[in-house]
Parts: sequence; C-alpha cells; structure tokens
Amino acid sequence: MRFYETCLYCRKELKGRTDKKFCDPQCKSAYQYQQAKDKPERFYNKVDNQLKLNRKILKEYNKGGKVIVRSSMLTQEGFDPNFFTHYWKNTKGDVYLFVYEYGLIINFESIFNIRVLLQQRSLLIEIPSKVGILLSELHVKSTVPYFM
Repeated sequence: MRFYETCLYCRKELKGRTDKKFCDPQCKSAYQYQQAKDKPERFYNKVDNQLKLNRKILKEYNKGGKVIVRSSMLTQEGFDPNFFTHYWKNTKGDVYLFVYEYGLIINFESIFNIRVLLQQRSLLIEIPSKVGILLSELHVKSTVPYFM
C-alpha cells in the first residue's frame, strides 16, 4: 500500500518505493522552498536581512573612505538606523554606530537637514590628548544614535 499516490509538488504518479513522496529531487527541492516561503519570516532572518541591507547601503555610499550623506537618502533606500551590530563612544562623547565594519555618526545641522558622516573602519586609535586617529575606517558621527 502506497502512502502517497502522486508527487506532492507536481502531482505526477509516483513509481518506486511505497514511502516515496516526490518524483525527483527537483520536485522535492521546489516543494521545500515553497513551504519555507509560505511560512512567516523568523525574527533572526529579519534582523540578519536588515543588517545585510544596511551594510550594503553604507558600502555603496562610502567609496572614498569618508563621506557625508543626507539621512533621507539612506532611509529612502531602506536603511534602518535601529539595526546596528555595535557602537563606540569616543572621548568627546560622540557615538559611532557600526554595521559590521561600516560606521556612521549623525550630525544635526538643522531639523530639516540631517547629514550622516560615513567612514570605513579598519583601525581607530585613541591618543591620550583626546585626539582620535582614524585609519581607513567607516564611521558615522552622531550625538544621537538614531534618525529623526
């Protein structure tokens, strides 16, 4: 007695073992992909996907090592400042938010003109005289760790 008469994906008649569910590996893969697609996205995947998108956007804008970008341009492309991997506070009290190796600091020039300084981080050295040396790193300078 067969458990399944037809393939669960393409509905073709099954031949072979009695416990067979799919006619070939392609149908099995397609069926599993469809099942995973129909399920709601897991929290971990949502966070991971947003972090990857944030990193991609910061990388696109930071071609020269240090860039100033309007925050509206970043958010328009899908950047979400609430998703970052870590932060760093310098001796001046500026908070740098990082998305993997790319960082940002938000500079409020006015309520309507928010600019973001992007810089790639490879090495940041704090000197006792409170002068920071930034060597090929991405940073964004901000006194507030989020966008308006």
